[in-house]
Amino acid sequence: MYEIDDLIMYGSTGVCKVSDITKPDFAGSDEDRLYYVLEPLYQSGVIYAPVDNEKVHMRPVISEDEAKNLIDNIPEIHTEIYKSSSMQQLTKYYQSIIDTHRCLDLLKLTKSIYMKQMDANKQNKHLGQIDKKFMKRAEDLLFGEFAVALRISREDVQHYVQDRLGEE
Repeated sequence: MYEIDDLIMYGSTGVCKVSDITKPDFAGSDEDRLYYVLEPLYQSGVIYAPVDNEKVHMRPVISEDEAKNLIDNIPEIHTEIYKSSSMQQLTKYYQSIIDTHRCLDLLKLTKSIYMKQMDANKQNKHLGQIDKKFMKRAEDLLFGEFAVALRISREDVQHYVQDRLGEE
């Protein structure tokens, strides 16, 4: 069970702060069921998530050491470009990776789509909308978690990664 002030990853919302653990008084709620009151760090609103929730993935934010290790290993991360003529198949594939909720998988996805973008640029083409959408979702989740783990602003994450990898 998480504690008040813990930072967790909550489904596709990303990093949330546990602001309270309570038995809410809203219509249809089980009076004995405990809920986390979650405040997303990078979105507005409040989320009430049952403590015993099994539908939406929740896990602690990675540690600073884990974040640094993942970033340091980006050059060695093996990934392949996934191509499909079916937008539905491409969406399903990308969503399956997002749904693992693992930083390494999100890094692989981001790197794969980045490579796809580089290929497209070489051919004077543009990246498809589905690729752009999922690259943004993966980056939002990753950068939000890295920012919290590294205690930096989300806007500084990309620069931090580039500096750590010796890129400009």
